[in-house]
Amino acid sequence: MNPIISVCLAAALLPITGLAEIKTETIEYKDGDTELSGHLVYDDSLDGPRPGVIVAHEWWGLNDYAKKRAEMLAELGYVAFALDMYGDDKVTSHAPDAKGWMEQITGNLDAWRARAMAGLEILRGSELVDDNKLAAIGYCFGGATVMQMAYGGADLDGVVSFHGSLPAAPEGADIKAKVLAAHGYDDGFVPAEKVAAFEQSLDAAGADWQLVVFSDARHGFTNPNAGDYGIDMIQYNENADKRSWTMMQAFLDEVFAD
Repeated sequence: MNPIISVCLAAALLPITGLAEIKTETIEYKDGDTELSGHLVYDDSLDGPRPGVIVAHEWWGLNDYAKKRAEMLAELGYVAFALDMYGDDKVTSHAPDAKGWMEQITGNLDAWRARAMAGLEILRGSELVDDNKLAAIGYCFGGATVMQMAYGGADLDGVVSFHGSLPAAPEGADIKAKVLAAHGYDDGFVPAEKVAAFEQSLDAAGADWQLVVFSDARHGFTNPNAGDYGIDMIQYNENADKRSWTMMQAFLDEVFAD
């Protein structure tokens, strides 16, 4: 097994140890008049610029889960920026609130992409980051967000969607990023016809893409706290979580080696 993968699998189960000096900086930034607050996470024991990875949160907002994923990326040697898509410290565990906030963002496609790109520019501008090696990962709403970044022509080496809504690429999309999508076979929020439209649109756009489907996996399968929300269609799946994270690592190794 690749030693990087071994380290990550251990990190998913254990707290941060003294092997790395993980630092978190809260970064205040703006998209137009909206005040945003993201988290830049990195291993302070490493020297020199390194690849940077955006983390786009679920529809619940920039909560501890998204921040934990940024820490896990930092443990792998990346600089991670957990961006803020809502502003005003909006975080919730109530689906109606989350749905409303998400719809405010997704209702305007150009504004949605611009909000995500504001976070990418923060990551790109960090002196810790090799700005020629950038990627983005996202969960649920965040998965759709990183796909929209790719569809908008963002200069990214790769994007990874974990249990995202799999929006279809628009006609004429200029997709520079390679695409990895991790999807649950039993995801009740994303019907089979939407999955098919996603695949067909990426083919039509000439994208380099891969969709991995996990059996017995519902929406939110990477989040150990998914069952706490009381929504039957959202459920954690340990196997799908671990396997998709391992696939992401191999994918990032590949796109950053090019």
